[in-house]
Amino acid sequence: MPRIGIVGAGQSGAQLALGLLARGHDVTLVSDRSPEEIRSGRVMSSQCMFDSALQTERALGLDEWTQACPEITGIGLTVGDESWRAGLDAPAQSVDQRVKCAAWMERFTKEGGDLLLHRAGVADLEELTRTHDLVIVATGKGELGRLFQPDESKSRFDRPQRALALTYVTGMVRTEEPIVSFTIVPGVGEYFTFPALTVSGPCDIMVFEGVPGGPMDCWDDVATPDAHLARSLQLLRAHFPREYERCAEVALTDAGGVLRGRITPTVRKPVAVLPSGRAVLGMGDAVVLNDPITGQGSNNAATSAALYLDSIVARGEGPFDPAWMQRTFDGFWRGWAQWVVAWTNSLLEPPRPHQTRLLTEAAEVPGLAGAIVNGFDDPRTFFRWWFEADEAERFLAEQRAAEQARFDPRAYRGALGQYATGVTVITARAPDGRRIGVTANSFASVSLDPPLVSWCPAKKAPSLPDLEEATHFAVNVLAVDQHHLSRQFSTPAQDKFEGVAVTEGVGGLPLLDGAVAQFQCRTVARHDAGDHVIFIGEVERYDVGGGEPLVFHSGQYRVATKHPDM
Repeated sequence: MPRIGIVGAGQSGAQLALGLLARGHDVTLVSDRSPEEIRSGRVMSSQCMFDSALQTERALGLDEWTQACPEITGIGLTVGDESWRAGLDAPAQSVDQRVKCAAWMERFTKEGGDLLLHRAGVADLEELTRTHDLVIVATGKGELGRLFQPDESKSRFDRPQRALALTYVTGMVRTEEPIVSFTIVPGVGEYFTFPALTVSGPCDIMVFEGVPGGPMDCWDDVATPDAHLARSLQLLRAHFPREYERCAEVALTDAGGVLRGRITPTVRKPVAVLPSGRAVLGMGDAVVLNDPITGQGSNNAATSAALYLDSIVARGEGPFDPAWMQRTFDGFWRGWAQWVVAWTNSLLEPPRPHQTRLLTEAAEVPGLAGAIVNGFDDPRTFFRWWFEADEAERFLAEQRAAEQARFDPRAYRGALGQYATGVTVITARAPDGRRIGVTANSFASVSLDPPLVSWCPAKKAPSLPDLEEATHFAVNVLAVDQHHLSRQFSTPAQDKFEGVAVTEGVGGLPLLDGAVAQFQCRTVARHDAGDHVIFIGEVERYDVGGGEPLVFHSGQYRVATKHPDM
């Protein structure tokens, strides 16, 4: 097995280290603090993690705090005089990284990992790259952060967009249900709070996001934890009076339960070359640093750890060269991080008129409120209606119409999601030669003689006109390690095929390398079916690559395993 070195024992680094260790890799984890120093130190983040990110921990058996940590069941939002709330499809939770990362480091050592307590610099990376097959940097601190150059094409800002402060407290009066309570005061900033688990037990976390130069940009003179709490209450009283009413009896959880700072949201190039010429790969906040306004930091870190783990395992013995490093990051960026960054950045800027309307109309349209709230779990779902005025109007009309439907659309989709399916990418050629690709789990066999299959694109799909004009389509059944392709082909992009290895089939059909099966089909019929169109294709050629298929069930990617009774 290859030897892997990971510098940084936060959410992404520790999670990846434990995942690799469980798969038999020889792993070295480098941290600048011991578990006990982390527990007794200052808080590092607010880390509200949503279900998709929590699933990456559960898949590795790392969800140790499910019973102890308060659940977060929804999100409430207040903008001016408008207030509304909606439920999350699955609960979120926040476990203080002082609790989680310290425990994971101890578990890593207990399970045979090599934990080095040392503040790593470039010279240490040189030594690690000499003795290990792959070195990953999961911390952006100090000189290591400067190794990875900013990617100006992906970074919108060149300075901090908010003055940030965290306050961990006990004694806050809870709302009727445990939710994220999010309040926006235009021109001043944002405040949100939610229940969490810290070193001393259950608590609530206050998060202040002040517009630079505004009245909430007022932390520079705060020198002690008590002064930090006093300033927090002062800001609540002045700008968030309803939230202040809940805080008459609050106290700090501990002296380390405060944090202040400013960050510049930045995306960095993921591969750094050391003076020796050897390369290291960046992960998590080291290369994709978001403002906390959407609470995506730990979610991004967990997702990157999961995708990097899959890429390393799929690579086998290597080599883990710079080209592979870039492809690994690109899979994470295209399939997940780019959507997180775009949505987060949009909330740091003055809202566009259609965005303001969406936030206010959600008070009257429950489906819209639910879509906004659950977008925190999967930011890809905000595209394109959050960003484009025309799409916002279409989406709003769609949600209003759904209120008149026989069934609640979200509940109905949830029921349908109990039927487990495979995951496919349908590919085709437009009449002008452009490659078309769309993720679908509606693929089904229709007939053996003649060999007919079907799939069902939505009528609102942007690619539908091209698909209707194409004479052929291909069904690419994804392998278990291709879930990043499922994400990549399910979200808008100028070229969904960027970075994807393909070969050509019948009539130039693009075929995805690594699929467990492929069916090249001639379109023989199309049928109107409500809000979808049923495509019937006659199979002209098929190929079986073999391997484990990707499975989708109840809104989550799954793996197929043999039934224990069989």
